[in-house]
Amino acid sequence: MKILNLIAGLVAASAPMFGQTPVYLDETKPVEERIEDALSRMTLEEKISMVHAQSKFSSPGVPRLGIPEIWTTDGPHGIRPEVLWDEWDQAGWTNDSCVAFPALTCLAATWNEEMSALYGKSIGEEARYRNKSILLGPGVNIYRTPLNGRNFEYMGEDPYLAGQMVVPYIRGVQSNGVATCVKHFALNNHETNRHTTNVIVDDRTLYEIYLPAFKAAVQEGGTWSIMGSYNLYEGEHCCHNERLLNDILRGEWGYDGVVVSDWGGTHDTDQAIRNGLDMEFGSWTNGLSAGTKNAYENYFLAYPYLERIRKGEIGTEELDEKVRRILRLAYRTVLDRSRPFGSLCSESHYEAARRIGGEGIVLLKNTGDLLPMTVEKGTKILVVGENAVKMMTVGGGSSSLKVQREISPLEGIVGRFGNVAEVVYERGYVGDVTGEYNGVTTGQDLSESRSAEELIADAVAEAEDADYVIFIGGLNKSRYQDCEDSDRSGLGLPYGQDAVIEALAEATDRLIVVNISGNAVAMPWAGDVPSILQAWYIGSEAGHAIADVLSGDVNPSGKLPFTFPARLEDVPAHIFGEYTGVPQRDTVDIRYKDGIYVGYRWTDLQKKTKPLFAFGHGLSYTEFEYGKPVLDSKVMTADGTVTVSVEVTNTGDREGQEVVQLYVGDRKASLPRPLKELKGFKKISLEPGESRTVTFSVDKEDLAFFDPEKHEWVAEPGVFDLNIAAAADDVRGKVSFELK
Repeated sequence: MKILNLIAGLVAASAPMFGQTPVYLDETKPVEERIEDALSRMTLEEKISMVHAQSKFSSPGVPRLGIPEIWTTDGPHGIRPEVLWDEWDQAGWTNDSCVAFPALTCLAATWNEEMSALYGKSIGEEARYRNKSILLGPGVNIYRTPLNGRNFEYMGEDPYLAGQMVVPYIRGVQSNGVATCVKHFALNNHETNRHTTNVIVDDRTLYEIYLPAFKAAVQEGGTWSIMGSYNLYEGEHCCHNERLLNDILRGEWGYDGVVVSDWGGTHDTDQAIRNGLDMEFGSWTNGLSAGTKNAYENYFLAYPYLERIRKGEIGTEELDEKVRRILRLAYRTVLDRSRPFGSLCSESHYEAARRIGGEGIVLLKNTGDLLPMTVEKGTKILVVGENAVKMMTVGGGSSSLKVQREISPLEGIVGRFGNVAEVVYERGYVGDVTGEYNGVTTGQDLSESRSAEELIADAVAEAEDADYVIFIGGLNKSRYQDCEDSDRSGLGLPYGQDAVIEALAEATDRLIVVNISGNAVAMPWAGDVPSILQAWYIGSEAGHAIADVLSGDVNPSGKLPFTFPARLEDVPAHIFGEYTGVPQRDTVDIRYKDGIYVGYRWTDLQKKTKPLFAFGHGLSYTEFEYGKPVLDSKVMTADGTVTVSVEVTNTGDREGQEVVQLYVGDRKASLPRPLKELKGFKKISLEPGESRTVTFSVDKEDLAFFDPEKHEWVAEPGVFDLNIAAAADDVRGKVSFELK
């Protein structure tokens, strides 16, 4: 460490020789004083240069003062490969491969803050090794419709779950001296017409459903940057939205970090100046398409901003505030001389990806003795489905990656069982045979000459004498599936997969379906299939993680972070007609008529329709018995708490993890409220026969709703129910108390 400090000192000492005056040398002064010192030395032109990009993914520093550039990178599941300075094309590096971590839906499905911390620390190390200042992620937009092509990048339908899971991720990343950029703020809940959608939503819904995870990211996670979303809210684009950025983010939440535009999300110089935007990236201004060197001077916060100041049309107060925030970001990242060095493609990162993936896989259904698999010498395992072999790390939009390796599900199954079993593969169906995004290619040849009928017939023929048939299908990251900038066309599986599954179910009772997707899918065959796994996009270690769960090496403990509806017509965003899947060039108003009733908040109210699989649902290879919940008091004062405890016992014959969930219900309120809302969860590990008491503390904040008239959170006196549950539709016990 002394040697490193000596080197750093020599580098710093050499700077004045090159005409620079590093502003970070006097570390005895507080950071805010150093920021003011740096700001006082900067010219107007230097300040302007800092608030907009100089390339696709970087903004300039001030070389004269020793202030480094700010380099961003797409996430949130891995570090994006390098692109050319002005273009999206690959830079052609040979050392920019990465570890692909599981998609954030998978992380949310772990319901485990420890996994989130491990994820953040690991991906942060990769970003730091590549010398990135900002990781563009994680995403916490709410799962409002299963058609949203970008749901796989987010953390589900519940604001409390998303808020709890995002905080450790942020802290883990930023422990490496790399800023998270939590996105997309706010109300980015579908992709079709994302640039032209004007969201109309009441304040109560905004504050109760769509803002809490962002608030947690700011006030609990301490994120150093936030990205605005493409859509509009109250008629203003969210990258420069007065209400969202100035009033709520900075005014109500006290945010002191940087607001970054999404690439192409800036539309107006005056709004960008006044409405809270700090750093402008990717604007489609004249000259950029040709990659000319002066393109970035045409950005809204570049020459047009400079000219307004020079002409006296506007002062520099807003500019100084923007630069202060950028300098604060720099001192937290590139000017922090205690930053660790990070690491790339380490075995510990692969182990983390595998562990998180295995813990996020959800066992949706398991009847009979199929899972975990018991494989002996001579066992025949038939694997069917394109998703068993197709690389999933390439595609999906900005989260597409160039990986060092990706273990396919088939490779994982062969690696785990192939030494004793015969593993046979059949295609079953043809989906997307391409494998390229932004210059990264999978190199896979997925061409197929057989017809759909022949593929099914061949799979069925192999299934008839197989001991296990594992169908691995679902969605992929192609356009109109799980992909940025497009939404799905429907809830059903594409490429005729239902017909394949139904034919296999008729041929054998030894069928396991593994669905790989970032969204819920319709499963008309669910009643005919003994075992169903929800496996997500797991990344580099996908095959190993899936094989771990199939074999029982890992006991599944994932829980769904969003509801699986039986039909699209059961989703309130579609029931009320406030979703459009038809591309439109003009601005289109989308009214969130579903209000606060998103996901389980809606299904709880339905008597005639039930979800296919409920929020929080997930089975295990063991069984858990819940005791009766016990309250420490029947009365809670306004400044007090109530504690509820429940004993949970593993009554099975193997170790397992259970997620104990706490939902709070208000018996009577002045405004309509959901029957229950998630307000706590704890994941515990139990050996066979072991019991543990799980305790939750509930305070007034957990009982409150947002009163739009008073513009404050209100907990009204009355009777509240505390529901201890294994899923939203599986309440194991209930106790009540009165708030005085």
